[in-house]
Amino acid sequence: MAIASVLSYQRGHTDTLLSNVYSQLKCDGVRTVGAMRVASAIAGTGDCKSDLWLLPNGPVARITQNLGAGSTACRMDTGAFEDAVGLATTRLKVGGADLVILNKFGLSEAEGRGFRALIAEALGIGLPVLIGLTPTHRVAFELFSGGLATSLPPYEFAILEWCQQEASARARCQ
Repeated sequence: MAIASVLSYQRGHTDTLLSNVYSQLKCDGVRTVGAMRVASAIAGTGDCKSDLWLLPNGPVARITQNLGAGSTACRMDTGAFEDAVGLATTRLKVGGADLVILNKFGLSEAEGRGFRALIAEALGIGLPVLIGLTPTHRVAFELFSGGLATSLPPYEFAILEWCQQEASARARCQ
């Protein structure tokens, strides 16, 4: 089982890291499936738009819903989120990949939903998984991974090195 997490305490830093890593892996010919966050809430404006870009070639899925004027909270659109999860899972089953990249092990995954089944399926077929992590859901992720996950430092070179090693190891075993 090859699963690694990346945790950064800077808001948005993990998204940027994973996006840069994905771009380099794509240039290197590594086939990926999963999801990357492409937009975040704008604090204090009431504008709460969060989108996931489904790897490798879209579409972009809006996973939040507008709660209307005066609302200061973001609200997950669970239907849209589960649709995105379903599409990513189908891509894993149909198209194959060398690596799964997910922007975050979040509340849905901590509660047993979201991308959790995709992660388990990927690991079950020997596909490495790279996932962003927040301090809030770190304990839930550690319980889910059974302590077998590699914790990567929040540096692009270290993340790329792990991804390339795992993708190469998988290719040699096929």
